[in-house]
Amino acid sequence: MTCKKFISGMAFFSMAFVVTAAVPSCARKAASPSEYGENVLGMFESHGDVGPVERAGSAAYLAQTREYLLKGSGANMWFGADEFQFLWKRLKGDFILSAIVAFSGKGVEAHRKIGWMVRSTLDSAAAHVSAVVHGDGLTSLQFRKRPGEDTGEVRMAIEAADQIQIERKGDAFIMSAARFGETYLSERVPDIALGDRVYVGLFVCSHNAKVSERARFANVRVVIPAPEGFVPYQDTIGSELEILDVESGARKVVYRSPFALQAPNWTEDGKALIYNCDGLLYRFDLAAAAPAVLDTGFAKANNNDHALSFDGRTLGISSHSPEDGDESIIYTVPAGGGVPFRVTSKGPSYLHGWSPDGRNLVYTGGRNGAFDVYKIAAEGGEEIRLTDAEGLDDGPEYAPEGRTIYFNSNRTGSMKIWRMNPDGSGQEQVSFGPYQDWFPHVSPDGRRIVFLSFGEDVDPGDHPFYRRVYLRMMPAAGGEPRVIAYVYGGQGTINVPSWSPDSRRIAFVGNTDSFRSLKAD
Repeated sequence: MTCKKFISGMAFFSMAFVVTAAVPSCARKAASPSEYGENVLGMFESHGDVGPVERAGSAAYLAQTREYLLKGSGANMWFGADEFQFLWKRLKGDFILSAIVAFSGKGVEAHRKIGWMVRSTLDSAAAHVSAVVHGDGLTSLQFRKRPGEDTGEVRMAIEAADQIQIERKGDAFIMSAARFGETYLSERVPDIALGDRVYVGLFVCSHNAKVSERARFANVRVVIPAPEGFVPYQDTIGSELEILDVESGARKVVYRSPFALQAPNWTEDGKALIYNCDGLLYRFDLAAAAPAVLDTGFAKANNNDHALSFDGRTLGISSHSPEDGDESIIYTVPAGGGVPFRVTSKGPSYLHGWSPDGRNLVYTGGRNGAFDVYKIAAEGGEEIRLTDAEGLDDGPEYAPEGRTIYFNSNRTGSMKIWRMNPDGSGQEQVSFGPYQDWFPHVSPDGRRIVFLSFGEDVDPGDHPFYRRVYLRMMPAAGGEPRVIAYVYGGQGTINVPSWSPDSRRIAFVGNTDSFRSLKAD
């Protein structure tokens, strides 16, 4: 338990180290701020009709809303050959494809289809696997194992899904589907050999040769997961810094990097994000879409536990101190950078929040083999232990009204969101259910909480890198959480307060190995 908390609090470090002059490479741009530059098809390479369709289809990318529009016809997509419109790119190896999908207009045929498709070739009889939503709501995983064979199907235990995902793991394919806001249901088919290099993309089939149907695809993501043999907390993959509208669920990638960016804070003026990478902190200017190193003086082994004061003037950081056996120690610096002021005398200490009046900091401290929530004055002094339950207590954060501290705890055997009074009294559980819930962040207006949810297969004392996770939101007073983002991430995704000042958006980090894959390709 101690080891896991120590490593996780250190971001991806296996030990603390002094950063060299080469580290600012974290600030190198890996993509145009407009996401896809001048490519009229966004992330995709090409499109076209597969099979002898009577009515030609089309595809377009709307850069302003980051949506894809497809129009297609086609008599069928079921027996030994297919007819449909396909917007595609080539990929090798394993991947995860996800999107929000919807038909445009009332439509004609109940069996019209839209979704994701993975295909061995562009021949109409080619082997394929498809994540499909029909006009009548039927949601299914469809596949043709060999060219010319009839299509098989595994029906999902959900109808009218609009959040669709398909994952390739070798020759196995897993489809996950949900109504946006709900958690996934999944089905799997093994042993479908499509070849290493395949066509992947979005499709629409009208199921009627005389009719064209239209579909809209949003939040389209192609993720290359961490490779086999990956060593957690030692190896890393690339990052995508995203902004999410919590009401609509619309997402925007504002920056891509082949490095491990983590834990974005949103500045009080709404103009920038602060994140960490390779032990340094960076300020990302949202208007210029450019990062710059933030001066933290001698503190150059910073982990991903950092937080801005409510007035935005001071940044609290957690940095590993060689003088303290490389333990994490909490410091404060001016928000614009400067000389660190040491706050905690003991380590490891991992900062998570400020009191609204700026007088106190709350953090997770490892003391005598136990990790609990502590409070300390911003100018330092004696720390006050707020929790003492058996298990791990972590991620403390004040609500803006100053009368409540939210945190996460696995004292019941599963990691859940809790809250308490500022003196540690009145501790009560807030989130329930099968997921492992971490890092509650309260909106500036005090109305809502966003947190990170891992699956049941994750150790309740760990929050690892590179997993399929949910960002979920619930009323601050309590209630049923709903999913606001389906993400490949985990450690570093949303460890710290990351709401926009207007309480409308959050910033987070997703991960993908696309950079290494594209280079190899």
